[in-house]
Amino acid sequence: MLTQYEIEQFINIYITKRPQSLLTEDLIQYHEPLTQAVTGKNVLVIGGAGTIGSWYIKALLKYKVGKLVVVDINENGLTELVRDLRSSLDYNIPEEFITYPVNFSDAVFEKILQHHGPFHIVANFAAHKHVRSEKDVFSIEAMIENNVFRTHKLIQQIAQTSVEHFFCVSTDKAANPVNIMGASKKLMEELLMAYSTQLPITTARFANVAFSNGSLPAGWLERLSKRQPWSSPRNVKRFFVSPKESGQLCLIASILGKPGDIFFPKLDPIRDMIPFNKIAFDLLYYMGLQPDVCHSEIDAKLKAQQLEPNSPTYPIYLFDSDTSGEKPYEEFFTENENIDYSRFHALGVIQNFTPKSLNQIEKIITELRNLFQRATVTKEEIVETLKIYLPHFSHIETGKGLDSKM
Repeated sequence: MLTQYEIEQFINIYITKRPQSLLTEDLIQYHEPLTQAVTGKNVLVIGGAGTIGSWYIKALLKYKVGKLVVVDINENGLTELVRDLRSSLDYNIPEEFITYPVNFSDAVFEKILQHHGPFHIVANFAAHKHVRSEKDVFSIEAMIENNVFRTHKLIQQIAQTSVEHFFCVSTDKAANPVNIMGASKKLMEELLMAYSTQLPITTARFANVAFSNGSLPAGWLERLSKRQPWSSPRNVKRFFVSPKESGQLCLIASILGKPGDIFFPKLDPIRDMIPFNKIAFDLLYYMGLQPDVCHSEIDAKLKAQQLEPNSPTYPIYLFDSDTSGEKPYEEFFTENENIDYSRFHALGVIQNFTPKSLNQIEKIITELRNLFQRATVTKEEIVETLKIYLPHFSHIETGKGLDSKM
């Protein structure tokens, strides 16, 4: 198995193809404003045990915050976060550094807010982030509950405080969404923008985070550790940033953005978009293995079962993507959005967003809640309701989901 250092080297050489972070120049240029904005401040990070949240914390702790409270439902992830930070010399860990394995919609979370607040900086990374989460009405309800309803509740809680920076992470899939995950994040953006006239809210859309928790590349390493075959879509291209870059991007967006700003990385479709199957092949070569391309899932499973301990090959099954909500390409913005390319070296900013009114937002949320309270509701009804409020939502439905694949 690869060490974390080797994974980071592989990402730099074969995926991002950047010897240093995409955000290096911006971090140098804005070092003083970042230092002034963060030093001595009380910070709350929600979803801080995940890949992006933990790397946001690592980017943040290059500066000297006054207090850091981290909330996440992943108790084991929080444990590893603490061990990771306290085992390194790279971070300025404040005297008050506390983690809580709770859901940010729980009643106890309000007590945490009241006891440890007020917070100057609040960053929310808790989200359903996978397209596969739209498998049925129950998973869809859970996704909208997390990405929209709980964010709405959090905003209302934070609005009563003197917060200086409030950030929620979005996704590139919110631009012209074709899946319900992207639509839920687009609706979350609409919610954020509606409140940005009252609160200093910013967000960010960005690319796939290479080897993030639950990602396909991270899954390959899991499969290898269990001597199970790999699988990959054939010629599905995506933009990628490294885990470190994801945290740095969100730090800049959360601290240096203006209310209502939506950030995204300046990446080139020709240079920076990479097929998953190329990454899979490069990763096997990097580990000294040759890909053994299989004709079916069962063929790949049988070959994995028969692998000799020092086999020079590894089975991989390539398939054509045919699942619901799969976009053939990525985009960070739409043709109707106003983009500022001049403020940052590596980041573009969608600005002057015309928000829906708070009354419109409340109506949308109420209608969705009422829909889910019905005895029966269909996926089609949920999609049609979302389309009323998100006119650019064009759902791709094939009747197939990723849970049916390896």
